[in-house]
Amino acid sequence: MLMILSWIQNMDALILLYIQNHIRADFMDGFWKAVTFLGNGGWFWIVLAILLLFTVKTRRAGFCALLAMAAGFLITNVLLKNLVGRIRPYDVINGLVPLIARQSDASFPSGHACASFASAFVYLRTLPGRWGAAALTLAILISFSRLYVGVHYPSDVIAGIVIGIVSGWMVLTLYKRKRPKIDSQTE
Repeated sequence: MLMILSWIQNMDALILLYIQNHIRADFMDGFWKAVTFLGNGGWFWIVLAILLLFTVKTRRAGFCALLAMAAGFLITNVLLKNLVGRIRPYDVINGLVPLIARQSDASFPSGHACASFASAFVYLRTLPGRWGAAALTLAILISFSRLYVGVHYPSDVIAGIVIGIVSGWMVLTLYKRKRPKIDSQTE
């Protein structure tokens, strides 16, 4: 088990240093900082979900996205970050320079990726046409931005993505099961 964890840590470091040394460019730094800002505290996804609550056609999407983000937050930020306590990559990997302020919480898993993919999964399943695809594209960009700015390991982001998708799936599954009962009680 220790060999596997060591291999993952080494791969994470190699990927982050590759991004820093071969993908980062001064002219793109502002863009990626702005993208990562959209995921701070899930604010963009929360505002979007609240806005979707105002119309009947999109209410289910907004409601389920809020629940999925709440579930993901409990799993990532309340449970796993405190349980695992992984140190941020810029404090471990020699030569890695973060592009944004040092983060105050643990690294594993990525809350940005979790909130983004919890929302995007819900929107892919509940919103018509291109809206779900746009949400997925933004979720991918926000998740990659965490690597680009050097504040998460790739395995943190992957874990956040998985937890976000599972959170979205769980909420939609429970919503579908409970929805007929809720409707019959209001009549």
